[in-house]
Amino acid sequence: MRPKVTFLTEVLIKQIISEAVTILCKIGVEIHNPVVLDLLETHGATVNRENSLIKFTETLIDESLNSVPQSFKLYDIHGNQTHDFSGFNIHYTPGSSALNILDYSTNERRKPDTSDYINYVKLVDQLKNIASQSTAFIPDDVPEQMSDSYRLFLSLLYGRKPVVTGAFSIESFNIMKEFQLAVRGTKEKLAEKPLTVFSCCPTSPLKFSHTTSQNVLDCAKYAIPVEIVTMPLSGFIAPVTLTGTLVQHTAETFSGIVISQMARSGTPILYGGSPAVFDLRYETTPMGAIETMMLDCAYNEIGKYLGIPTQAYISLSDAKQLDAQCGLETGMGATLAALAGINNISGPGMLDFESTISLEKLVLDNEICGMTFRMLEGIEPREDFPAEPIFTELLKDQHLLIANHTRKHLRHEHRFPGSVIDRANHSRWKADGALTLTQRAHAEVENHISEYEPNGLSEEICREMIQLMETEAKRFGISSLPDRVS
Repeated sequence: MRPKVTFLTEVLIKQIISEAVTILCKIGVEIHNPVVLDLLETHGATVNRENSLIKFTETLIDESLNSVPQSFKLYDIHGNQTHDFSGFNIHYTPGSSALNILDYSTNERRKPDTSDYINYVKLVDQLKNIASQSTAFIPDDVPEQMSDSYRLFLSLLYGRKPVVTGAFSIESFNIMKEFQLAVRGTKEKLAEKPLTVFSCCPTSPLKFSHTTSQNVLDCAKYAIPVEIVTMPLSGFIAPVTLTGTLVQHTAETFSGIVISQMARSGTPILYGGSPAVFDLRYETTPMGAIETMMLDCAYNEIGKYLGIPTQAYISLSDAKQLDAQCGLETGMGATLAALAGINNISGPGMLDFESTISLEKLVLDNEICGMTFRMLEGIEPREDFPAEPIFTELLKDQHLLIANHTRKHLRHEHRFPGSVIDRANHSRWKADGALTLTQRAHAEVENHISEYEPNGLSEEICREMIQLMETEAKRFGISSLPDRVS
């Protein structure tokens, strides 16, 4: 039996949805994109062009929700399936768009560069419990205007896994789409085997910028899956109650779904978000707060009730180092997310309010993710009945270390973690160097990077992507890409 956790009753889910629909139909949403306003107006929405306010109809919302696929899959650069976003299947991906990296040598955060990003891609490629890459942090050695496309470029040039990404400008999307077409070959093949998921983030409360709404349209045109990442903050730019925040999250998510489905019915969607409570004491948005995790799990239940695959930013920490707080918040988040069945769990590797990535934390989080996969398998009998023969053997030999039953089922029943998790007794730990968690994790990082093998993309595709990136770089006055890109 698969263990599960729930926070909402069906009655409460229906009431939250009803209130969200009322908000969309009576108050409306700001959408600062004339093309989107025209599109929705042709489908029956009421548009006030003076303030870019649009009011939906219940029919428009219902039609859009009903046209979202109940599942979809992702594929790696070679077209092999890696994800099945259906039911209670879960997949982990690193957090996204950090500004800093935690430097092992100094134990301080710093601005990352291209070499850091390449090492990150090489590492994630070998972490078996993390199914996809993300454009996890922003290299500081290229212009900010090209950072979106540059990160996706490096991810596809060096990695195998699909990528959770996004664009902060309309222009960036165009070249990011071209990279994907270079890998897949045609628009039709890209639609058949998606390579990325694009995060599109409304502005709370109840607003879509020109860029975000255009990204939703552009992704729909190429059948690129979108995760609608709404970010209401309880007690600041959302009601202080978790229920009130869920009403706002639902309304904002519905508005993004309507845009996508009116642009192209059947566009794959992840019902996502990154809500948080607001800590008035420090004016921060703690992703490791239990209330934040509850919000994530709860809106996931709303998405599942609607039959839409889900996503959440969870299984990350607000700690600044790999310390007890880091493990507590990440482990609790990953466990709750797995039990809730969030299909795309974004967060491993992240620290400090999503501002800092740590390669050592990625290694640790990979083990946490592995533990949750074992947990989800649950407990079931494996030739345990009748029990009498096993216990007869135990009493006779005083152990079952070499019993046929043990040898047959040990590897499936017991998960053995990697070396980052210390299970040795104290004397052996001392004999092995008394290494700290961070030291063990760093050793694993170095081992994985040293064992990296090229992803197998053809030279022709690599040259095409490099030429595309070089052309894009020249737009921003960069005559050549950083040295390690080849």
